[in-house]
Amino acid sequence: MPELPEVETIRRTLAVHITDLRIKDISLKWPSAVSGWRDKDFKELVLGRQILALDRRGKYLLIHLDEEITLIAHMRMTGRLNYYPEPKEPDKHTHVVLTLERGEVHFSDVRKFGRIQAIPTSLCIQESSLSKLGPEPLDPQFTANMLRDRLAKKKVNIKGALLDQHVLAGLGNIYADESLFRAGISPQRPANSLTDEEIKHLHRAIQAVLQAGIDARGTSFRDYRDANGEKGQFEQALQVYGRGGHPCRICGETLERLRLAGRTTVYCPKCQK
Repeated sequence: MPELPEVETIRRTLAVHITDLRIKDISLKWPSAVSGWRDKDFKELVLGRQILALDRRGKYLLIHLDEEITLIAHMRMTGRLNYYPEPKEPDKHTHVVLTLERGEVHFSDVRKFGRIQAIPTSLCIQESSLSKLGPEPLDPQFTANMLRDRLAKKKVNIKGALLDQHVLAGLGNIYADESLFRAGISPQRPANSLTDEEIKHLHRAIQAVLQAGIDARGTSFRDYRDANGEKGQFEQALQVYGRGGHPCRICGETLERLRLAGRTTVYCPKCQK
């Protein structure tokens, strides 16, 4: 699933191509991939609109249009948004094609979990799935004290707490594992048991790992690609994620694998006490 660094990379690579362009046509190969707002359908809200800017909130991509309409795109597990400078025949997994004044944007999704919602811009934060998201971990206002307060009442393991988008927006399995490793914290620790010093280490680790992920243009194992169809490079920097059974690159201990919060988790039993 695209996490914060992947969605931010999609935002940046897509914005270069489509900002200021107008949407001339919409082809819905699988209409359930989109939704409108109340009594207005998706095409009615979107067709003919100009793309003003692209933003991101957690794992969601926001495409702001004129006439106060915003598209909220959530890639879920296997969704992609690709830009093509020339008309391209949609493949079998392409569900939406936006024809622009110059080029096309294809929304594809092998598993059909991803969605694009059209909603009035003034309501997109309050009356959509964005309304319950936690703070942005790379926001300058996100402090170690804020993280401490959000974890204080969480009795679940810290891995599960970090995956909770109500606690913090944008982290998924990859960057939660990597952040906990960098902070030297066991993923099994109860979230509310972390000391103030550990919270500071974790806060710094989360920000450093996410920024490194953005700088490397995301992590590509299988499905993720940016808007140009290119892979991210952060896989080369992974310390623990996907490396269960291999030696720790810091201490040489065998990395252990277990299941927490319904997700496979990898950690070093020596580095992460």
